[in-house]
Amino acid sequence: MAGHSKWANTKHRKARADAKKGKIFTKLAREITVAAREGGDDLDTNFALRLAVQKAKENNMPNDNIQRAIQRGAGNLEGSNYEHASYEGYAVGGVAILLEAMTDNRNRTVAEIRHIFSRFGGSLGESGCVSWMFNRKGYLTVNQNELEMDEDDLLMVALEAGAEDIDLEDDGTFSITTSLENFEAVKNHLQEQGIPIASSEVTMLPNNTIEVTDPEAADRILKLMEALDDHDDVQNVYANFDIPDELLLKL
Repeated sequence: MAGHSKWANTKHRKARADAKKGKIFTKLAREITVAAREGGDDLDTNFALRLAVQKAKENNMPNDNIQRAIQRGAGNLEGSNYEHASYEGYAVGGVAILLEAMTDNRNRTVAEIRHIFSRFGGSLGESGCVSWMFNRKGYLTVNQNELEMDEDDLLMVALEAGAEDIDLEDDGTFSITTSLENFEAVKNHLQEQGIPIASSEVTMLPNNTIEVTDPEAADRILKLMEALDDHDDVQNVYANFDIPDELLLKL
């Protein structure tokens, strides 16, 4: 969990910076469009679309942009024909990397992803080489300094709502893990109890993490993650590294 939390927190800070440039809106619009095309434009019945719209709103994406993306997916507006793609590989030190992408040209995307891996000492692998190391879960975070109850009370509320686990990370953030089926129920219950949610997402969590203590290796891993995340076609990047806090701060 620790490795995921550290990258997730870095990613959320980066997302806020990208939002200022409008870059994240492009990725969110693409996710909404594909979800609407594959499951219809009804938020009540399309879970993937509902999550994509929630993520867009959490990142302050304008409602007009959201509606245009939905209409494009429903076929009411013209646009590129994007499709899901996934890529798997390894960073230095055997760290597993799993990508979710949306592309209108698979050949171009895979060539560019392979090049990014090689630039930072990693390698693109075959389908299935690392995906078995991850499980799809609901993941929510709560900042400890914004919480008006103690850890035991938060644990009780979360478990009553159907959460699987709750951890206090080194950075003062509570991470709450749920099954995919209970994700929305847990989120809604926490909000009803007045608990401020810092972030919420459906994600891929590693079964185990690899501790990285070598500064050079840690630097290359983080640069690889950032380069992959910056690629226009990449929606999500997951990994199973755990870099100690003191080393992370230096980097």
